[in-house]
Amino acid sequence: MFTYPKAYDVLVVGGGHAGIEAALAAARTGAATALLTQNLDTIGQMSCNPAIGGLGKGHMVREIDALGGFMALNTDATGIQFRMLNAGKGPSVRAPRAQCDKKAYQFRAKHEVESTPNLDLHQGGVADLEIRDDAICGITTDLGLHYQCRALVLSTGTFMRGLMHIGTESKSGGRMGDGRSTVSDALRRLGFSVDRFKTGTPCRLHGLSIDFDALTQQNGDSHPPLFSFLSETLRSDPEEIFTLNPWGEAMFHVEQIPCWIGYTNETTHEIIRSNLDKSPMFSGKIEGIGPRYCPSIEDKVVRFADKERHQIFLEPEGRHTREFYVNGVSTSLPMEVQYAFIRSIRGLENAAIIRPGYAVEYDYCPPSQLQATLETKKIAGLYFAGQINGTSGYEEAAGQGLLAGANAALKIAGKPAFTLGRDESYLGVMIDDLTTKSVLEPYRMFTSRAEFRLLLRQDNADLRLTEKAAAGGLVGSQRLQQTQEKRALLEKATRYAEGTSHAGERIGRWLKRGSNTFGQLPAEHLSKFPQEIWALLQTEIKYSGYLNRQLAQVERSKKMEKLPLPADLCYTEIKGLKREAQLRLKQSQPANLGQASRLQGVTPADISVLSIFLARRSTGLSQQEKA
Repeated sequence: MFTYPKAYDVLVVGGGHAGIEAALAAARTGAATALLTQNLDTIGQMSCNPAIGGLGKGHMVREIDALGGFMALNTDATGIQFRMLNAGKGPSVRAPRAQCDKKAYQFRAKHEVESTPNLDLHQGGVADLEIRDDAICGITTDLGLHYQCRALVLSTGTFMRGLMHIGTESKSGGRMGDGRSTVSDALRRLGFSVDRFKTGTPCRLHGLSIDFDALTQQNGDSHPPLFSFLSETLRSDPEEIFTLNPWGEAMFHVEQIPCWIGYTNETTHEIIRSNLDKSPMFSGKIEGIGPRYCPSIEDKVVRFADKERHQIFLEPEGRHTREFYVNGVSTSLPMEVQYAFIRSIRGLENAAIIRPGYAVEYDYCPPSQLQATLETKKIAGLYFAGQINGTSGYEEAAGQGLLAGANAALKIAGKPAFTLGRDESYLGVMIDDLTTKSVLEPYRMFTSRAEFRLLLRQDNADLRLTEKAAAGGLVGSQRLQQTQEKRALLEKATRYAEGTSHAGERIGRWLKRGSNTFGQLPAEHLSKFPQEIWALLQTEIKYSGYLNRQLAQVERSKKMEKLPLPADLCYTEIKGLKREAQLRLKQSQPANLGQASRLQGVTPADISVLSIFLARRSTGLSQQEKA
């Protein structure tokens, strides 16, 4: 067996969204890092929908950017349509979404990892993990090559024992055209719990076969809402890429490509219903549990039998291709059935399917086996990120990758871990959900998962996170300086609003009245601060009562987080705890009382019992120390 001559601090396995962010984050901290993937040509490939963002997800991409991540900038650079979802609703549920040029996104991601200092690339698959003294020390590839490392991040996507299904046909692989990984066999040997999930993807159509006149056109926003707080760094020719908005500020300008909306009908549904016996999901061939919030078209027709139609979106995959992604008809039905139901849709009567839809089953490791840093509890230095943790989506994977890669590098350097609380970010909500609650289906982020979502808006992610990231060594001076300048400008605008009158009233009170009223201010006031600052200020003023209420809730919640639960605590010996709570607490081993309170099966009464027990234990230990 050949041992690669260079030993790494951090080795990242997988070249998807999680692997990219993990490798880049580790390398940014100065760690000697390597990224190993089965195929270097598919680094950053968008396996499913060529889109980034959405409700909850867009918030996380802004947070990834605030922490120095790559996804937001890559989206801004390769986007072909940008929209702000829920623009007419409250600020806590507004979220950016972008269609990307699929290949441009992939190639730019590959170039980024190839150009990053402290980061090497290798091609190969993992056959086994090497452990010494309950800590990771290296891996062996399927070609017998040995790599030494001090920390390992596994971001394997859907490739662990991946099995694809189209009708009655099955084929090994985690993605059409690619192979699979057997690393889950090694994890089982090490004692990790491994289960199965499934996901799916719709067919792709040739654009020349679509009758767009029969569909409804959906355009992007006239002023594209970008993801990165450093989007101006993409500027190469200001006159070509940027334009001026009504406030006289430079705005990103890009030629946007429309999406198209269509609908299924009763004929579509009848074709699907009459062929359910050929669906591997309904025939029992697929055992893994699928995402409830992103169901297949078969599932939608069965579960929502009263609906006469379901909306579909035809989304272009890029500027230099005529391929369209049919969002809304994820399926694993046979090819002949896919043709039949697709062509029953108005506008798609002559549609040519150039890639079939399919389902894929894959192994994942229940994330209760992880610490809040995404390091496994069983093996030191081993981190999991992405779909291996039972999540679904590019954004969820990228966020986990960034945190896992950063924490792996920080641990090697002997520095404090970097973790985020539920009150600080959607990323913190996701990690806490994964590590403290059971994952019964592929996990997807929604704004409803965050109890402090008015604090966790997409427009203030940099103000929430960048300074903390800088303290942890995750971001550079340019990003930190910009955030500090923005904070100072917001504070200045706050003082200005409270001290300046408009139409006989203070601007602060006037802004509180309605939506986007800052746009109606006279030019003499508008010109004082950028539109971004006015919008932030109005939200802070208009929702000050709700914000103060949430801040008070955060303080109460922090008190519980400060009550640690000792690792040696024997829950079965604590009188008053229900049996289910004892089992859940023993299995999860929460770090503090706050985590314990969020476990399924642990009631407020159980938390009360634990609080009393901890208080008595603390008093007893103090008396022993005095003695």
